[in-house]
Amino acid sequence: MSMDRNELHELVDALPDDQLPAAGDELRRRLRKPALDRPWPPEWFGAIDNPDVPKDLAQNVDKYLAAEGFGSYRS
Repeated sequence: MSMDRNELHELVDALPDDQLPAAGDELRRRLRKPALDRPWPPEWFGAIDNPDVPKDLAQNVDKYLAAEGFGSYRS
């Protein structure tokens, strides 16, 4: 079903007044972004700046994963 804004306006205009608050709540719920109760940025931001992390990690990720045995068959 396709709907344009004009049709949505017409539907809202046709709603009885007692149903408007519930319709408004539903539309607001769809627009809101969930509230973050955590500080931003997360603690792990900047982790790659750690001196123990190789500076070429992003460019050579496969090399470092292979060195740790990632992707190898183990019985």
